[in-house]
Amino acid sequence: MKAEAPKAAAEDTEKQPETYTTGEMARRSGNTLRTVRFYEEAGILQPLGRTVGGHRVFPRSQLDRLLLVSDMREAGLSLEAIRTLLDTKSRATSGGQAATAAIGSLDQHLGALRSKIEVLSRLAGDLEQTIAAAAACRGCEEVKPTAEVCGGCGRVAPTDRLPRSMRVLWSIGERSSSTGDVEDASGVAASGVAASGVAASGVAASGVASSGSRRGARA
Repeated sequence: MKAEAPKAAAEDTEKQPETYTTGEMARRSGNTLRTVRFYEEAGILQPLGRTVGGHRVFPRSQLDRLLLVSDMREAGLSLEAIRTLLDTKSRATSGGQAATAAIGSLDQHLGALRSKIEVLSRLAGDLEQTIAAAAACRGCEEVKPTAEVCGGCGRVAPTDRLPRSMRVLWSIGERSSSTGDVEDASGVAASGVAASGVAASGVAASGVASSGSRRGARA
């Protein structure tokens, strides 16, 4: 009889549902205790009960729920949108209605996620290329690396081959274009002044000619 006691105890343990305390829920989901408690207070998580010591415990299904909610929050979904999605089945009057509502909502969120993934992928590629391009500047000892210096130092690639982030962060090509604009504007202004001078000279000459004609007429 004594030899069978451990086996019976093991069977009882196996029959018990797998549960997690609030702390274990937080650790397994990568959240803080405060976040788990917030979701519980908001009605998103439902504890199974309490231990003898008074600690709340959650079943495995609530851990899965917490992991899904955490991922959706990280993806940018609002708490209200998540709550609506989680309540889809309980609000439906039939399985077909629940499926239709869930598919429509999920399809909408999926489209938004794919757009965001496209943006994130593009940004990640640009930042990766910028890191590689900036590595060439590690040995730079220029005290004041201005845009002109960086654009012509030879360490970095030509402007048209640099990633966007590198061009923006290093301001490469920015000063040169603005300087050209200033020079062009100055040239136009100077031309305008010169043209005004010519016009003024022409008016003065016309005045002299007119005076001479009037004097001749009097004579």
